[in-house]
Amino acid sequence: MSTCSSDSRALDEPIAGTAATARTWLLLEQPGPWGAKALTSSHLDPALGRALETAAKGTGVRVALIRRPGRHADRGTAVERRVYAAHTAPKSAWLHAATIRDPRRLLDLDFAALGQGDPRSFDAALQASPHTGDPLALVCTNGKRDRCCALLGRPLAAELDASGVGGVWEVTHLGGHRFSPTLLVLPYGYAYGRAEAHTVKEILHQVREGRIVVEGCRGNSAWERPGQAAELAVRTAVGEYAADALSVVRTDGAAPRWTVTVAHADGRHWHVVVAQGAALPPRAESCETSVLGSPAHMEVVAVRELATSTALAS
Repeated sequence: MSTCSSDSRALDEPIAGTAATARTWLLLEQPGPWGAKALTSSHLDPALGRALETAAKGTGVRVALIRRPGRHADRGTAVERRVYAAHTAPKSAWLHAATIRDPRRLLDLDFAALGQGDPRSFDAALQASPHTGDPLALVCTNGKRDRCCALLGRPLAAELDASGVGGVWEVTHLGGHRFSPTLLVLPYGYAYGRAEAHTVKEILHQVREGRIVVEGCRGNSAWERPGQAAELAVRTAVGEYAADALSVVRTDGAAPRWTVTVAHADGRHWHVVVAQGAALPPRAESCETSVLGSPAHMEVVAVRELATSTALAS
């Protein structure tokens, strides 16, 4: 039977520049079932979920629920919950963790500061500290959002967990379920689609070395979608895979065409021309609707390295 993810794969829909946009991720452990809008349709108090959505709006922080891989019977309220905050901007990425009993303590956080990459309110309010364990591999498994996330994401999370991969969590929503199984890796914030267990293991191995795998990458959530596509194009063009090497420093233009300036830590700069196109032929963008659409995709038109004087002037 055809699904949105099988159609997307069969049509070879481009994947670069499709990651969710968030400078900072705030992740709260919430076992049990999740609804389509998990913050307000799970065992988390829906009033708290709405308050978290309001607090995060416009700050660059994205709030998501996580749970351990495996069966999720109705276990009621978790006594202790793991909480993570991760900032994803290159050269200032961090991942901090805490354990709490009352999730309402998250409302004490300074969401604007978190969005700007300042972890002090998170550390002070929750007695948090830098995460020193394995990088986090967050696999979207929310079948109420789209069935592909459950049919493809949950087996992937279970396989990774069973094979001893550390840091694996299920997560509520990463966007782009037609690219299932989808994955977000923290602290660097690169998202992946059509993931398989052996590729995830390689991605995590490289992350431990401070490096990025470009194959199957949707982009870094720190950037808007034109910047995601541009940064990946430069990485591919020059063979640069160090996580902190590249930054998107400027985006000029507007849909359907942008010029993105990508900077290297060594001083090099590139202009990348990115155009927005429509994926054809029309296809289902989700299994939850029968309406066919032509989802936007980012096409890199040109990559040009700038002379030093031109880069400084820009």
